[in-house]
Amino acid sequence: GNLSEALLWNELKQRKMGVQFKRQRPIGNYIADFYCREKNLVIEIDGWTHDDKYEYDKERDEYMNSLGIHVLRISDKDVKQDMNNVLIWIKHNIDNL
Repeated sequence: GNLSEALLWNELKQRKMGVQFKRQRPIGNYIADFYCREKNLVIEIDGWTHDDKYEYDKERDEYMNSLGIHVLRISDKDVKQDMNNVLIWIKHNIDNL
């Protein structure tokens, strides 16, 4: 959702993670919530998923992967309720790419 996106952007902007992220970045026919070119990493915030969304997300992830982009999915709920662990998880992924 927009709130969790704004909350997470607050933590990702200005290279707070040591790398630069762009918000709402077009990649092919898709728009990534957050994209870091340096690490080829996309972060997506997942809200409530419906069955049709699952297929769409799968295609989207496969497309991103085909470009060599890693996709990290984080739940909307976690961003709102457990930001600290979300940031640790993101940092862990950044450091391992």
